[in-house]
Amino acid sequence: MLQFTSKLPTQGVTIFSIMTELAQRLNALNLSQGFPDFPAPPALLEALCKATLDGHNQYPAGDGLLVLREQVAAQFWQRDQIKIDPVNEITITPGATIGIYCLIQALIQVGDEVIIFDPSYDSYAPSVQMVGGKALHLNLQAPDFHVDWSQVKDAISDKTRMIIVNTPHNPTGALWSRQDWLNLIELIRDKNIVVLSDEVYEHLVFDGQQHLSALSFPELRERSFVVGSFGKTYHVTGWKTGYCAAAPELMQLFRQVYQFVNFCGTTPCQVALAQYMQQHPEHITELSAFYQAKRDRFLAGIQHSRFRWTASPGTYFQNLDYTAIRPDLNAVEMCQLLAEQHGIVAIPVSAFYQQPPSDLRMIRFCFAKKDETLQRAGEILSQC
Repeated sequence: MLQFTSKLPTQGVTIFSIMTELAQRLNALNLSQGFPDFPAPPALLEALCKATLDGHNQYPAGDGLLVLREQVAAQFWQRDQIKIDPVNEITITPGATIGIYCLIQALIQVGDEVIIFDPSYDSYAPSVQMVGGKALHLNLQAPDFHVDWSQVKDAISDKTRMIIVNTPHNPTGALWSRQDWLNLIELIRDKNIVVLSDEVYEHLVFDGQQHLSALSFPELRERSFVVGSFGKTYHVTGWKTGYCAAAPELMQLFRQVYQFVNFCGTTPCQVALAQYMQQHPEHITELSAFYQAKRDRFLAGIQHSRFRWTASPGTYFQNLDYTAIRPDLNAVEMCQLLAEQHGIVAIPVSAFYQQPPSDLRMIRFCFAKKDETLQRAGEILSQC
């Protein structure tokens, strides 16, 4: 009889898989998982077809096609006036999640501690656990989900090796301010701590606010990884193409691990993205307004409902508080009720916590949807 011990003994199926299966089984409107239900830009799809027909179907360089890395570097320069070497400081990965996994594997040793802010993306803690590290979960402070910096100061110890930042934040849409970054810099200035900055929604920032990257701060330049996602930016989440950016010394450590985990990304996707980015720079400049209009359309559709909310500052997610509707239900139960009785599926925000607050009555909806989908969602939610 074979006997093995699980590295993730308490980990079941992710909430995203559970809610997507529920939506499919009930034929419900699915605003749970974060992907668009509208097509990608036609020129991008045409570029992908052409790339495959032109023979770009074999392994690319393990670090990614240089022309695509150059486009990433150009975006950092245009937005933040940050100079990044595309050869030594950028690696193209098959999605952001695997980039996060590889850099945790590269930098965290058994017994190291990693600070994670909850609610948090569900891959962070398991990646730390699988390498033998310890995840320390600190709850962000509702209702605006800001960092309690006194908690961070108390949590940092001689074992702390990494702090994971997510801005714009999934699932709340919260943005890190300049003062947040300065507070972090002050706490880790003289410590052996690296920053993992998950910035996959970097271009989805609303109401005239500004995204601040970890790499914008000289004090963090040599101790930060930034992870990004082309899928979020170009409406092609199924292409699973992302990037990591870091100083050469950190990037070398990352690449030592990455080459044995996946080696490279998908060639035709990289060719198509590079071409589209070169030919259509307006896509980035128009993206915030595009998604802000969808956020506003979703919220306008529920303005007469009993849900309560603060408009999301970023990402393509909107949280709704259902306290006025069914305060007796936890978030998972509320999502089940919405699916089974009203035909609409959301994600319980409690699923993003190690220990959710007992009074949390909040569920997450994705508004990266067609106008008719958002209209239908508004009609359903207004009847709850």
